[in-house]
Amino acid sequence: MGSQLNHRADLFLDPDEDPRAGGPQSSDERAILVTYLRRHRQTLELKCQGLGPEELARRSVEPSTMSLLGLVRHMAEVERSWFRRIVSGQPDVPRLFQSPEDPDGDFDGALADPEVVSGAWEAWRSEVAFAERVVAEADDLGAVCELPGEGSLSLREVLVHMIEEYARHNGHADLLRERIDGRVGV
Repeated sequence: MGSQLNHRADLFLDPDEDPRAGGPQSSDERAILVTYLRRHRQTLELKCQGLGPEELARRSVEPSTMSLLGLVRHMAEVERSWFRRIVSGQPDVPRLFQSPEDPDGDFDGALADPEVVSGAWEAWRSEVAFAERVVAEADDLGAVCELPGEGSLSLREVLVHMIEEYARHNGHADLLRERIDGRVGV
């Protein structure tokens, strides 16, 4: 027989050590949305935990440039775009990894270099911290911001979109991590 298939019952993380445990004990909408977004952010971190630069930069399959490191860089860009440019009304904040010349720079520049890895995590954590402050300081989830060329949307819609964005990319992270070392779950 060929390679052994992994079983979903082989957990990536002991449930007693899962930092995502717990959650809102009420039906407060803000607490629920913030908790689900926090859990998805933690899932991305967990999927990358214990890996070195080579593994983090390992691409999925040709011709894709997707890697765990690319996902971290991409999500730093996504956090920055939504919470700085759109919600906070700072449209001129420069991109972190992308440019008009390299619109896929978040993935293309995800190289197996310790400084690139460190810079990606630093940028992602900085953007997450900024986003958390913006949400915590907002008086109302119904607060409206303008999406250029699209119209207006609420902070609530941005939070739901961010949960969806992380959920999609955490699915990619599941497959990338399994390909690297066979670990599944989380």
